[in-house]
Amino acid sequence: MAAGDDAKGGGLDWTAAYRRLGRLAAATEASTTSPPEADAALLEERARALARPLSQQTRTGTLLELVHFRSGEQDYALESRFVLEVLRAPEQLVPLPGAPEPLRGLTLLHGEVLAVVELAPLFGRMATVSHGPVLVVGSGRPELGLRTDTVEEVRLVSRDTLLPPPAVLATGERTLVSGISRDGIIVLEGEALLGDGRLFFDISEERIA
Repeated sequence: MAAGDDAKGGGLDWTAAYRRLGRLAAATEASTTSPPEADAALLEERARALARPLSQQTRTGTLLELVHFRSGEQDYALESRFVLEVLRAPEQLVPLPGAPEPLRGLTLLHGEVLAVVELAPLFGRMATVSHGPVLVVGSGRPELGLRTDTVEEVRLVSRDTLLPPPAVLATGERTLVSGISRDGIIVLEGEALLGDGRLFFDISEERIA
């Protein structure tokens, strides 16, 4: 993944991180352990909801199809067209000591290295230490993993009902927000999120065998 020079992780031991990812990839392939049936069923249901065809109203822009999730005691939503997968809490998450606060670690997605990031620092909040489902986001291909506490639901929201971003948000925060729902959910601007250099880091694109 590409990033600006200011996002490069000087001093981070990438070699050690890739060694751990390689070991985890081998362990995952050899393991026959499956997630609890209840968790698997829940995530399958949410994945089916994400995969269903968009309605005519959604395509014409009257409605937004949003994935509602909670992270760091804040509710967020992101248009479903930017959400490619929902991963259960990744046991393979490899932390990087000394990494910038938004970078929670690295994980594997279909043999590729994926950075898992935290939204809270971008909104002036402390990063949480908990682990939960990860939203794989991107524009046509996986670009980032967003750590969440929970993935709540897929909902349709009229664009006209969204409130403007509050004035108390700093400029950098406001660019990430399309609006606020009537029940206080921060609706993220997907293209701005994927273009934010604070969330991207220099990660080798080599495939982990």
